[in-house]
Amino acid sequence: MSLLEQVARVFAPEGPLARVLPYFRSRCGQMEMASAVAHAIDEPTRLVVEAGTGIGKTFAYLVPALLSGRRVVVSTATKALQDQLHGRDLPLLQQALALPLRVALLKGRSSYLCRHRLDLARRGEIAHPADLERDLARIGQWAQATQTGDLAQMPDLDEHSPALPLVTSTRDNCLGADCPRFHDCHVYQARREALAADVLVISHHLFFADLDLRESGMARLVPGAGVVIFDEAHQLAETAAQFQGTQFGSRQLLDLAQDLHGAGLRWAPGLADWQGLRDGLRQAARTLCLLTADAGEGEGEGGLVRRSWLGPAPDGVDAPSWAEVLHVTVCALRAALTALDGLAALGPDLQQLHQRSVDLLQLLAHFAEPVEAGSVRWLEQTPTGHLRMVDSPLVVAAALRTLWPGRPVQQGAWEDDDDGNEAQVADALSWVFTSATLGDDATLGWFTQACGLEDARILRVPSPFDYARQAALYVPPQLPAPTDPDHSEQVAQWVGEAVSRLGGRTLVLTTSLRALKVIAAVLRQRFAPGSGVEVLVQGQAPRRQIMERFRQHSGAGDCAAGRVLVGSASFWEGFDVPGDALQLLVIDRLRFPSPGDPLMRARSERLALQGRSAFRELALPAAAVALKQGAGRLIRHEGDRGVLVVADTRLASRGYGKRLLRALPPMRRLLTQQEFEASLDALTRISTTDCPWT
Repeated sequence: MSLLEQVARVFAPEGPLARVLPYFRSRCGQMEMASAVAHAIDEPTRLVVEAGTGIGKTFAYLVPALLSGRRVVVSTATKALQDQLHGRDLPLLQQALALPLRVALLKGRSSYLCRHRLDLARRGEIAHPADLERDLARIGQWAQATQTGDLAQMPDLDEHSPALPLVTSTRDNCLGADCPRFHDCHVYQARREALAADVLVISHHLFFADLDLRESGMARLVPGAGVVIFDEAHQLAETAAQFQGTQFGSRQLLDLAQDLHGAGLRWAPGLADWQGLRDGLRQAARTLCLLTADAGEGEGEGGLVRRSWLGPAPDGVDAPSWAEVLHVTVCALRAALTALDGLAALGPDLQQLHQRSVDLLQLLAHFAEPVEAGSVRWLEQTPTGHLRMVDSPLVVAAALRTLWPGRPVQQGAWEDDDDGNEAQVADALSWVFTSATLGDDATLGWFTQACGLEDARILRVPSPFDYARQAALYVPPQLPAPTDPDHSEQVAQWVGEAVSRLGGRTLVLTTSLRALKVIAAVLRQRFAPGSGVEVLVQGQAPRRQIMERFRQHSGAGDCAAGRVLVGSASFWEGFDVPGDALQLLVIDRLRFPSPGDPLMRARSERLALQGRSAFRELALPAAAVALKQGAGRLIRHEGDRGVLVVADTRLASRGYGKRLLRALPPMRRLLTQQEFEASLDALTRISTTDCPWT
């Protein structure tokens, strides 16, 4: 039986999936995608699939991949989807298909507890604040029972806890085989399982980190595969650019300072002024951040501030002051290196700190040189005040194009794994790239051109949802233009009226943290505790806690009968709220890339030199993809009903609005405030299984 015939049997109305899943029903779009994946595996070839929401794309690519008998690697952009694939989807398919496959989940280092660093953090050589000590104690207790060391499995641990850098390793500070806890290291345990797996689930970051390690001659993290599938592939080019570029950050200096102080006191007390060396590195990092913090406004999204860096110093930064701060930083690193020169042999921590100091000095030397042709440089500040110097290639398509050839499997080729054991290597034959949003044209050029996949087979499978019946779109004409200083406040006032009418069940997506703060403040003032509506805001608690709280739609007897969530960048995708917990989705404005962003500016100038339009080829497609991603939060199931509001009059008034509207699902248009209010009233009267709008 051919692979295509096997796939058709699995998705048949009376097939294995129907017997295992009571809610399963055969879908034409799902079968179309599964057949295309089967062909891509048989041929082999590169396949790009834009699969609309509700297609069931996960099963559509997993079923043919699992049935192929080849080693499969599935790469995703988020840890949440990694956990879903490994913990839910793959076990279910193994049961349905009766396949005795070894499945492994491999995340990046920062996801796993490092027992050695936990030991160091809890030894008491360095005093910690009380809240940090509490987190370390909780992690220590959890460490005694965990089998995987995956910190995502630790309940109620804030993903921004300051304890996490102390109990996880990085590529810089990992001691490898010299670590005293190497025999029970969670990272290497996960890698060993990955090498032995038939199906491996990883992240895009890990995929490119693996390539980087291979090029440096170190052991590879990800085993060879016959089929590689990228889900959430719309983030692929951006992730690749991070790994092909160069970065130096204040966080690296602070981590070095912390580790240097602890290791020095442990291995060589009294042989160097470890506290002075730590304070020197900390002061250098602090001075770097303060100097750039006073440089004025920059451009960024999601709290990041980016400043162009075309000359000897970043824009807005005094060049002599910048040179002086870099000199101070170099001196602090050289002082650490001098202290370590004669002591590195005393312990593996000191030897590794010596190499880290050398590496950071080399990075600073890189950023002291002019930017190379074909790259763009900028200074980036995070919402937490840390600084990063970044060099990034303008285009990654050429480099990526070399990664996707359908080369034959190298039977009998072997290489050493991390433990010195031999593992078989196979170049990937078939490549599948999929997402719900990959572009706004038939060729999916926004994605394929950026990833060097112009010659790939393209398939677009529309969503099976009846959007004309399930959803409506409204662009409020009475709201000011998004350039108006009062736009966010007036949007918040308008949303408050809608939330009162609907009784909650509202998600507000903003394009900036500034807008998020304004809208959240207005809504919190209007809906105080006891008002019947609970206002949830990104940042007030761990993201997963906020999402779960919002999904818990309350009944009429609950004191909080409804909820409204205000979120920014991280809530635009990967947030699934099926059912009536979400029936009103508000997007505050169209999400165009900032023209002042250094990378966007450099790419625009490159296109202009070629006589091409940066707006049409870069900004507009990016805005369309972002709009599709955000709008995709509303309808997640055949029974869902809701209204999408785009609080940006440009969508209705500008010529390019038509292109953006075509990128959205075919929702029913609401033209007046009265029609909008009537739709909200209908939602308050009906269940999510019956809607009398049509």
